[in-house]
Amino acid sequence: MQLEKFTYDNKIVRNFGIATLIWGIIGMTVGLLVAMQLFKPAMNLGNQYTTFGRIRPLHTNAVIFAFVGNAIFMGVYYSLQRLLKARMFSDVLSKIHFWGWQLIIVSAVATLPLGFTTSHEYAELEWPIDIAITLIWVVFGINMFGTIIKRRERHLYVAIWFYIATFVTIAVLHIVNSFELPVSFLKSYYLYAGVQDALVQWWYGHNAVAFFLTTPYLGMMYYFLPKMAGRPVYSYKLSILHFWSLIFIYIWAGPHHLLYTSLPGWAQSLGVAFSIMLIAPSWGGMINGLLTLRGAWDKVREDVTLKFMVVALTAYGMATFEGPMLSLKQINGVAHFTDWIVAHVHVGALGWNGFLTFGILYWLIPRIYKTELYSKKMASFHFWIGTLGILFYAVPMYWAGFTQGLMWKEFTPEGLLKYPNFLSTTLQIIPMHVLRAIGGTFYLAGVIVMTVNLAKTMMRARLVANESAEAMPLQEIVVEDAADKKWHRRLERKPVKFMVFALIIILIGGMVEMMPTFTIQSNVPTIKSVKPYSALELQGRDLYIREGCVNCHSQTVRPFRSETERYGEYSKAGEFVYDHPFLWGSKRTGPDLHRVGGKYSNAWHFNHLLDPTSMSPGSIMPSYKWLISQKLDTSTTAGKIRAMQRLGVPYEAGYDRKANADLIQQADSIAKNLAKDNIKVTSNKEIIAIIAYLQRLGTDIKANKSTIPPNQN
Repeated sequence: MQLEKFTYDNKIVRNFGIATLIWGIIGMTVGLLVAMQLFKPAMNLGNQYTTFGRIRPLHTNAVIFAFVGNAIFMGVYYSLQRLLKARMFSDVLSKIHFWGWQLIIVSAVATLPLGFTTSHEYAELEWPIDIAITLIWVVFGINMFGTIIKRRERHLYVAIWFYIATFVTIAVLHIVNSFELPVSFLKSYYLYAGVQDALVQWWYGHNAVAFFLTTPYLGMMYYFLPKMAGRPVYSYKLSILHFWSLIFIYIWAGPHHLLYTSLPGWAQSLGVAFSIMLIAPSWGGMINGLLTLRGAWDKVREDVTLKFMVVALTAYGMATFEGPMLSLKQINGVAHFTDWIVAHVHVGALGWNGFLTFGILYWLIPRIYKTELYSKKMASFHFWIGTLGILFYAVPMYWAGFTQGLMWKEFTPEGLLKYPNFLSTTLQIIPMHVLRAIGGTFYLAGVIVMTVNLAKTMMRARLVANESAEAMPLQEIVVEDAADKKWHRRLERKPVKFMVFALIIILIGGMVEMMPTFTIQSNVPTIKSVKPYSALELQGRDLYIREGCVNCHSQTVRPFRSETERYGEYSKAGEFVYDHPFLWGSKRTGPDLHRVGGKYSNAWHFNHLLDPTSMSPGSIMPSYKWLISQKLDTSTTAGKIRAMQRLGVPYEAGYDRKANADLIQQADSIAKNLAKDNIKVTSNKEIIAIIAYLQRLGTDIKANKSTIPPNQN
């Protein structure tokens, strides 16, 4: 029986590792800038390309898809080769994957600050980039499955199960959530509208967290943690239960992001039920990881890489307990739209994703360079400053979230809102945002120290680009273990069948939740008084999307007395039937805007956009002065109307040819109204369109009177 000699490709691993470090610093630096903008508006830097609304999605995309994405590929390419005892299927595909992914990230950096966005959270990139993501993901899949097919190991180890589930699920999520109708090269409208669009987006959004930020990291945990500890995984049976239950249950949980909205109640209830069930498989994975370290705690005290892994697993356990708790309606009613959610998300992002990545980097880089880590003291400093950073970040955000949720709901003994002015809550939590920024600074400082440490480690030795290895050919491996006859062991030998089973499991939940909402008309009842947006309002809505206003303002009033008193009549599903995309938002840094139409004069909106503090002293909203000087591009109006007609919006036949005439007429009316308040602005400016859109919001149905004071912000 002759061993075959081959080599592992460490160069592709090194490249993804370096990209992880670079994009990590960039993404976190942008995040720190975003954090500072929430207590110091001057940090918006006075131009349209660096406002909170435009660079907040740049931060999330850079951290999720650049930092975490590259870390996933680094870990997968390293572990997959060794678990399968085979070099990657194609060096060419590996290079295409690497450079293609970096170009996608660069395209995000170029387009998001320019305002080219779909507004879907975690899916803001426009349609040409979506196509590029699909192609590169297919390249990754071919390379991964090609390697699996030519493996020299009969069984697929547990880490590979998670990699397979990640590949197939992300492919399905991305394709379904990217059904867009292009209007121009970097502008599109989603095929879905309103409630349907919201359901698809949060089916995608929640499961992007599940299958991009969780399952591949669990796969890496199952490979790297035993390697670091020098111990086998605690329980093979628990890993089977963990894997299949996790991928089945996770896919159902998306609707818990839409509690108390106009999403059908049965869909909300399904989301809550499956979210609670998620605790079991999630904690099963955490327990399997922590118990792997039984008998190795002395090593944990000495080895900084294991310290990072322990904190990562602890953060994973905390986040996956808190997530189901936040899906309970009583808790969600207080927490949703507040900084509580920001704290929850970042415990997972900074603790689970960040620290697991750091531990892997510290362990992996010295091994592919065949050297020692440059400085264990620097790594230890990174661990403690990073841990301190997480605490300084999360604790103030939890406090801010509790403060917001309770202040928004508090009434006086006379039955009036105690804090009717939304801005009073915003000002109350500014000290917590300052502390959050300090925590972010600590965390970023640790990443910079790590980068220096690893750079010096790489400079003191030479990369082993092609690492020699040897193993028996697959066809010569004889099954000897009786356990190989069990059903799951047999399934582990059939990667294509394994992939199909995983695909079926994840499709069940999505189909059950979405098909009734899409096929039963009564689930989205129409309201006769709801009409399509005028041409000017449609252009204004696209400007609202361009400026990222949805990142701070929600557009859905929940059926709570505190909200109907503050904002007006609660939102109905039929009001959103022409909204491509929906704009319900997920965070209230500013007040809800669904009923803002007609509450203030055109002059108030003009002055508020020019200088928010002139209307709301103490406001942290940036100035949008460029809207006054920039001309509205009306050359796109006809194309947008035609696109909306193809999507089923009932504009009259031929309206695209006269849309601009209507637009000019409405714009002239608003400009004349502003002139009465001594505001001189020509009717062809962007600010006129966005005022038209704001004045339209919530006016299609009769709303109750609101207690919003005139200086609301």
